[in-house]
Amino acid sequence: MSRFVDNVNIYLENMEIKQAFIALKTGMDSSRLSRILTKTQDITGTDMEKIANALGHKAEFFMSDNFVVTDAKNYGTEIAFYAGKPGNEQWQFASKLMELADSMDVVLGAETRIMAADYTDNSLAL
Repeated sequence: MSRFVDNVNIYLENMEIKQAFIALKTGMDSSRLSRILTKTQDITGTDMEKIANALGHKAEFFMSDNFVVTDAKNYGTEIAFYAGKPGNEQWQFASKLMELADSMDVVLGAETRIMAADYTDNSLAL
């Protein structure tokens, strides 16, 4: 289903969605997803459904010959939603997202802490 993969890649690029997000949302192994999206591994119907659902669409959406995506720049930068009462799978997904956010904060904050460190303190000398 080359058309499906081509259209998904167009969608991901235009909407600025990372493969890591799709892998996390679908539960697919990131290397397997990468092979699917680079067409080095065949895609199954189940894979198509998982990927399409992760992107908020039905698989048929990505099967069009005249596939067009509205540019992501036309969308606002804030997204809000209500997902209802979360199930176990949603809690696990939310926990992984929180871990990711915490990790990003630690990494991004490290540069600020390093740059702000006072290296004039002689106690740091060897």
